[in-house]
Amino acid sequence: MPSKLFDIGANLTHESFDKDLKEVLERAIKNGVSNICITGCNLLDSKKALEIAQLFPDNLITTCGIHPHYAHSFDKKSMLEIYDICQNALVKAIGETGLDFNRNFSDKNKQIESFLKHIKIANKLNLPMFLHQRDAHQDFMDCINTEKPEVKCVVHCFTGQKNELEDYLIKDFYIGLTGWICDPKRGAHLEELIPIIPLEKLLIETDSPYLLPKNLKIKGRRNEPSFLNEILKKVVEVRKETEIEIKEALLRNSLYFFNLLK
Repeated sequence: MPSKLFDIGANLTHESFDKDLKEVLERAIKNGVSNICITGCNLLDSKKALEIAQLFPDNLITTCGIHPHYAHSFDKKSMLEIYDICQNALVKAIGETGLDFNRNFSDKNKQIESFLKHIKIANKLNLPMFLHQRDAHQDFMDCINTEKPEVKCVVHCFTGQKNELEDYLIKDFYIGLTGWICDPKRGAHLEELIPIIPLEKLLIETDSPYLLPKNLKIKGRRNEPSFLNEILKKVVEVRKETEIEIKEALLRNSLYFFNLLK
């Protein structure tokens, strides 16, 4: 039986999916994407993600957390709500959390405070972490070295440089790759980095509806989980392993990361 694919990060709560989510999921499954983790970006979003996952519990799981863009909303009450939401068995990771100094929708210090608290929550609940880092690598690593996650971590949507990748791998982090790697301009430098990621630390994701693979010629700009195969193709193109070996590893890694291996 051929290996299925696991989209470890899709924003299915986005309004662009409101009218045709069922069809989107059906297309994903038809194209071999059997499992999807819905990303929670704030508390309302995390609750909505859980509501969706409960409708399709055989295929969907969620994260729960507050994205750095929304870090200004994080407070003690937020922590209690995260703990409460995470009581549901379909919540399999803490996040999306981390630092984003590219757009600074939240104050930098508030982002750091929120990130550190998320690490505490993950450690207490023993849930893996879904991490975001953009233009904040050193502060991100300072937070990691201060609070020290005791759980599995994935740096999602990795687009960084070799030194950043090496820092993450030293920490034994997983690396999530998106359609960014299909962009011949922005993603060109990643062609040399993808092969040095240990196969057992590799994960793929669409980050739908964002980051539509540039090589796809479709109407509109919405990305969706069924396009995960385009990311797989690029990974296979630049690595030495066979497609079967990579697909099997990606599924195994995903199931292990989210503690779904039976």
